[in-house]
Amino acid sequence: MIKLQIRIGDITDFNGDAIVNAANHSLLGGGGVDGAIHHAAGPALNNACMKLNGCKTGEAKLTDGYNLPANYIIHTVGPIWHATKTDAIQLANCYRNALRIAVNHGFKTIAFPSISTGAYGYPLDQAAPIAVKTILQFPSDIAVSMVCFDERTADAYQRALQNYESGF
Repeated sequence: MIKLQIRIGDITDFNGDAIVNAANHSLLGGGGVDGAIHHAAGPALNNACMKLNGCKTGEAKLTDGYNLPANYIIHTVGPIWHATKTDAIQLANCYRNALRIAVNHGFKTIAFPSISTGAYGYPLDQAAPIAVKTILQFPSDIAVSMVCFDERTADAYQRALQNYESGF
């Protein structure tokens, strides 16, 4: 059974098996958490990402963690918010496919950011329940940290977790 912890912090400080990068299609860095991860990991990450030939929305790819405390980075591309059912499916796939990679590589700890809720415009109150449900329904015993950039984001994930646990 998955253990989910929600906390405020900087995902680049996570010391565990893997962190998840909310990447863009090129995987070559960008703004927000993507830019912070590329900056903290160092230039070798960009070189590794060039060899991956990008990533489609909802899919995930793995690289080493380079200069990060985490051993690996799982890159996933979240959906740009269009208010369609496809958005929710793609967002759930981001979490599911990242967890699949983690389990397939024997990882015991993984940290996620809030995928698609920044520049991609996914409403936090809709993204958080999708993330929580997808993570908690994944068949594994991996320890998951949801590392939120600020209190507002952490509160949304905490509410989603409480609603999930109480059956709402």
